[in-house]
Amino acid sequence: MTRTRWLPLILLIGMGALWGITQPLSKIAVADGYRDIGIIFWQFAIGSVLLGALNLVRGRGLPLGPAQLRFYLMIALIGTILPNWASFTAAVHLPSGILSIVLATVPMMAFPIAMALGMDRFSTLRFVGLLLGLGAIVMIAAPDSSLPDPSLAIWLPVALIAPFFYAVEGNVVAKWGTAGLDAVQVLLGASILGAILALPLALVTGEFIAPPAIWGPADWAIVGIALAHTSAYATYVWLVGQTGAVFVSQVGYLVTGFGVVWAKLVLGESYSGWIWGALALMLIGVALVQPRKGANQGA
Repeated sequence: MTRTRWLPLILLIGMGALWGITQPLSKIAVADGYRDIGIIFWQFAIGSVLLGALNLVRGRGLPLGPAQLRFYLMIALIGTILPNWASFTAAVHLPSGILSIVLATVPMMAFPIAMALGMDRFSTLRFVGLLLGLGAIVMIAAPDSSLPDPSLAIWLPVALIAPFFYAVEGNVVAKWGTAGLDAVQVLLGASILGAILALPLALVTGEFIAPPAIWGPADWAIVGIALAHTSAYATYVWLVGQTGAVFVSQVGYLVTGFGVVWAKLVLGESYSGWIWGALALMLIGVALVQPRKGANQGA
């Protein structure tokens, strides 16, 4: 009984740890000269193999009708290619912990998008949370002591592209559904189609990563990114079905917290008081912006 009660919490923490470590792993990958499209291709390819095996075990097929193919394409673009391009590009210049804090702005960006689509209503409390999130970004960008080099602040807007597209993705799915697909099918179809799109782009741009004879830290980091993301996502899907979306939405706090901790442990990053203050402000903002259980939302 006790074990059953604690299992969702343990899995939630595990998800946060897995997703949180993808930021320092991204930093390791780009530090060795690998770039966005090449990394994205292998993330798609490895994810396709893992999710394909999972889907096979589940005994589910992969619908390939016009509606489903359009949906796979959209998810591949706004759920991985565009946000990951921004994240990997920003990771070349910004500390990993900063990227984890910036990633926490997803629910803050999702709130005004949801209102624009008529799916949510204005809330003073959630608006305050949005302002706190903006304040956290200002704390990172403005003071001379917040970043290793103040000129790096110009890369913060690039880092913010990723949470923007994640917020768009979440609202699009909430508004128009998933074309009759479950979450594993969506991610599998998007991964396969994304790999097909990313391969020629990687070859044309010269960013394709050929598997080396001797693997280094960057190569293992790419595999780690794909494994962590796929494992966390599969856990997310199962846990939503067991506990509901409200409980699982708390993983956002853990992803940010673990991202900062992993960056400190794995990369040895250190932060000024401004950054720790921005982290606290961001987490408070996320807490205020999160939708409440049973809250009324527009249809």
